Amino acid sequence: MVVVSSASSRRRLNGVKIASVQTVSETLKAGTTRVWSMSVELPFAPVDTIIRRNAGNLRVSAEAAEELARRIQDEGARLAAAAAGEATADGRKTLMAADFGVTDPGDKDALELPIAPVDRIARLEIEDYRVSMDARVALAGQLEDYADTIAAAAADLARHADRRTVKAEDIEAYFDLQQYFE
Repeated sequence: MVVVSSASSRRRLNGVKIASVQTVSETLKAGTTRVWSMSVELPFAPVDTIIRRNAGNLRVSAEAAEELARRIQDEGARLAAAAAGEATADGRKTLMAADFGVTDPGDKDALELPIAPVDRIARLEIEDYRVSMDARVALAGQLEDYADTIAAAAADLARHADRRTVKAEDIEAYFDLQQYFE
């Protein structure tokens, strides 16, 4: 069995560029089995905390935290790609807080989302760009607001379904019903 574990966000595997690999295992037996699992850069614990602060007395499933972490990662990569467009238009290779539409990024210690994974998320869709600390904090703040909005709506959906647990299906349902929550 060959196991490759990666903490970096850019790798090449068999000549194919991949964003991040949590585990790649290849078992060589009579029938070769390959298992490829893409990871979410964001740890689930702070995402779980964000859901819990919006859910009141509801419980939170691990799958809900995982689903929200995936959605946060996708949104962060999208925002970073747009910010890279702004930086390129200004002739820069460094993303600044202003590229995310933020003038004062605030205090990084006040955020629940950790900065290092947010930096890796920012680099998922862009290459050859640096991300300033203010830009990382600005992106983390935007992603935390995004997560709060989704978590509050998911908690409402769980209550509406007369459940005591926020589940991944509540996070998914938010995106199906998003127009009704705005």
